[in-house]
Amino acid sequence: MNKQNLHLWLLAAAIPLVAWLPLPDFWIVQLNYVGLYALVCLGLVLLTGVGGLTSFGQAAFVGIGAYTTAWLTLNLDLSPWLTLWIGLGLTAVSALIVGAITLRMSGHYLPLATIAWGLSLYYLMGNLDALGKYDGLQGLKSLSIGSLDIGQGRLFFVLTWAILLAGAVALLNLLDSRPGRAIRSLKTGSQMAEAMGINTFRYKVTIFVIAALFASVAGWLMAHFQRTVNPSAFGLKMGIEYLFMTVVGGVGHVWGALVGAGLIKLLDDYLQVALPALIGTSGSYEVIVFGIAMVLVLKYMPDGLWSLVTDLLPRTSRPVDWQDAADLPARHKPAPGDSVLSVRAVRKQFGGLLAVNDISFDIHAGQIVGLIGPNGAGKSTTFNLITGVIDKTSGEVLFCGESIGNLPSRAIARKGMARTFQHVKMIPDMTVLENVALGAYMRGRMGVLSAMLRSNRAEERRMMKEAQRQLERIGMGEYLHEQAGNLAMGPQRLMEIARALCCDPALLLLDEPAAGLRHKEKQGLAQVLRQLQGEGMSILLVEHDMDLVMDVCDHLVVMEFGTLLTQGTPAEIQASPAVRAAYLGTEH
Repeated sequence: MNKQNLHLWLLAAAIPLVAWLPLPDFWIVQLNYVGLYALVCLGLVLLTGVGGLTSFGQAAFVGIGAYTTAWLTLNLDLSPWLTLWIGLGLTAVSALIVGAITLRMSGHYLPLATIAWGLSLYYLMGNLDALGKYDGLQGLKSLSIGSLDIGQGRLFFVLTWAILLAGAVALLNLLDSRPGRAIRSLKTGSQMAEAMGINTFRYKVTIFVIAALFASVAGWLMAHFQRTVNPSAFGLKMGIEYLFMTVVGGVGHVWGALVGAGLIKLLDDYLQVALPALIGTSGSYEVIVFGIAMVLVLKYMPDGLWSLVTDLLPRTSRPVDWQDAADLPARHKPAPGDSVLSVRAVRKQFGGLLAVNDISFDIHAGQIVGLIGPNGAGKSTTFNLITGVIDKTSGEVLFCGESIGNLPSRAIARKGMARTFQHVKMIPDMTVLENVALGAYMRGRMGVLSAMLRSNRAEERRMMKEAQRQLERIGMGEYLHEQAGNLAMGPQRLMEIARALCCDPALLLLDEPAAGLRHKEKQGLAQVLRQLQGEGMSILLVEHDMDLVMDVCDHLVVMEFGTLLTQGTPAEIQASPAVRAAYLGTEH
């Protein structure tokens, strides 16, 4: 049993123990509220801390869960256990609709849209006669199993914290999985994730819905615990408080949700009594204290209070348990000499600027082709046109004989084309092994639910085995458990190549892989490229380092001002007066 599992079992055992300790009922009630708030914060850890999406509207989803069970139990006399699932269904539909609209926004527009959503639902709840307007609904049933009332006091504490612990374990399982790595990649932008075959918009909507479902369960519990529901608990103020709790506890840490909810709830109750007594007048002075505290936390402790705990805990490596795992399925590769890539008269125009002007070239299986030219020649634009990052104006791109010119980058990646980036794109707080395993995303099938229930372990072992194999293939086997953000530039670029190889590509595209490398690191890179070619890999290389290009490439394509200047073998390019003129400004 690893340490994390041991901690989870200890926490699970502590829940009933705390319930039967001789604590005053007041503290049991406080812990009940902490559990309810932490459940909402768990969703925000996934949505905001991991996915990088800021939402102020989670309180509205709490309201959907609460009002659904309140109305159905009072008006239709349905069992509260049945209304839980109905509330989750309504919440999921609402979150899908809101997410489909708002998650296409970026920057400050997404938080503003969630504020508008929260306010709209708050005023809707407060103005509907069927929901009791601002007085709300009263006289709800307490939760029970047969004749046993579990909706109050210590039994409710056990129920709430058991659900909270189950939710935390489900999130930990999710983050340590194929879809979890895809979700963690969202925060670094969509370009790298899409190049790995990940549908980033779908995952944004998915985590938005999951966060809403956590909030809905909290609302269901809260309604039957308080036995009354009114809009005041689901307004924008509470939406901000939930986010504040999460940030203070540690928005990027699952257990930070518990720390933040506990600290803010208990501190809020204390300050409401202590501050008026200290100042000598009544008022909501705790809001001022929390505002100052938020600024200080964001300034001096952006990772929240739980980061202090993680800094003290010894760092543990993932147990290597995949030695006997089966290999991942491999795609069929082109035979030596077959056409892998054919670029035909590709053009890209940005308004009046002609960035790429009718470029044509071919790559055959087993070749290393270099795409070179002075700065501003249009190499990166051509690279992005081939990989689907930007749309071409005209022309055609054929990959293994199939037209891919109108496909998005993730669809092109699924065809068997993998790439690296001019500026290294990675997830710094994941290990090298996990970063490389992200490249195997397209070769897996298990989804979010399988990950949360941990029924995906066999596939995970296969992915980790493949990631380790690719790292060892390029000489980085000793970096498996190193945090990616701690690597120097050379190993980072090699890690990107390993991640691309994990996609099992028929064509590998490398965008300036030698940029920022020292001489020895460039020599190591050249050796890796020659090794890959010897194993049958086809490579398109965009590079400024002419020594590396002349050393490893079979064929060179030279661009100047967006046009094809010439192409040929390295010897022919070195002897070309036109190429010397392009680089040096003179033919002599």
